[in-house]
Amino acid sequence: MDKECCSKHNSCAVDCCHKTKERSEEEYRALINRLNRIEGQIRGIKGMVEKDAYCTDILIQVAAATAALNAFNKELLSNHIKSCVADNIRAGNDDIIDELVSTLQKLMK
Repeated sequence: MDKECCSKHNSCAVDCCHKTKERSEEEYRALINRLNRIEGQIRGIKGMVEKDAYCTDILIQVAAATAALNAFNKELLSNHIKSCVADNIRAGNDDIIDELVSTLQKLMK
């Protein structure tokens, strides 16, 4: 384990510099529930394609799944900023800001 790397990530647990995060039971359940609903939407879209549904109907369902994924991202990003980012800044690790900017740039593509 790279101690220098790991010492930088005190609020998000690190295993050989693969960051992980311990989530509260409430946060975990909320995220998993959202993902389960999205998974169901994706299965529904697949079923529509298999049943030769009309293109516009499929596109509307894909837009709904995309919106659900965006809502998931917003919730996860909010939790990340409130916990990992804030804790790292309080601990003096300003590198987390660069990581956040990089993540936001990827999300905005």
